[in-house]
Amino acid sequence: MVKAVFFDLDDTLLWDHKSISEAFRATCEYAQEKVGVDADKLEEAVREAAQQLYASYETYEFTKMIGINPFEGLWGNFGDDTLEFPKMKEIVPGYRKDAWTQGLKAIGIDNEEFGAELAERFPQERRKSPILYEETFQVLDKLKGEYALLLLTNGSPELQNTKLEITPELVPYFDKIVISGDFGKGKPDVKIFEHALEIMNVTKDEAIMVGDNLMTDVLGASRAGIKSVWINRHDKERNEVVPTYEIKHLEELFTILDDLK
Repeated sequence: MVKAVFFDLDDTLLWDHKSISEAFRATCEYAQEKVGVDADKLEEAVREAAQQLYASYETYEFTKMIGINPFEGLWGNFGDDTLEFPKMKEIVPGYRKDAWTQGLKAIGIDNEEFGAELAERFPQERRKSPILYEETFQVLDKLKGEYALLLLTNGSPELQNTKLEITPELVPYFDKIVISGDFGKGKPDVKIFEHALEIMNVTKDEAIMVGDNLMTDVLGASRAGIKSVWINRHDKERNEVVPTYEIKHLEELFTILDDLK
């Protein structure tokens, strides 16, 4: 019988993908007003520059292991004093400025000063646009009290805690919160799942993991022998990783939990 539900955060409960898109839209529209660039083309160019730059730093393998994507690097400060976060803290100011400056340059605007301004503006816009899925609270309301709840998220402690600070209503639902950057290993490493079982005091058969990412949430759960629920809202194609269950909407979770009783 399932006693504990483990939830991923980004793009499972919190619509991070959309929040990033909204921040890009607002920042690029500001650039359009100021210097007449095409906002869509600028966004595309900055995203591309950010991904290429991000992969070029010595911290890249670490960020992949902990689970921090290039667009989080465009607004996170990484003030954590453990692991390779101090190195990231040094890298990100230049990374942001370069990503925006190179993005502008790619569409014909050579203006480092304006690139630096946009690099400062983007984090402000991202903080202004925390977006939760509409069903998040309904689902957590129904589960709270009936199941022990754990939030199991990849990322930098400072950045993930910032996301939780700007959506403060989420935190009280969870008995425990585990952030990969605190633990030292990210999903899909089996050790972080074993740690989650241990602190929740449940066996692998008494837990179920809910997440949107096959390669982190589902793969890690499966390695640890934990049942997994893949929330596939956008009809993504499956790869070789097979979840125990697949749903399109979080409320479908109740049917699964009822069947497992």
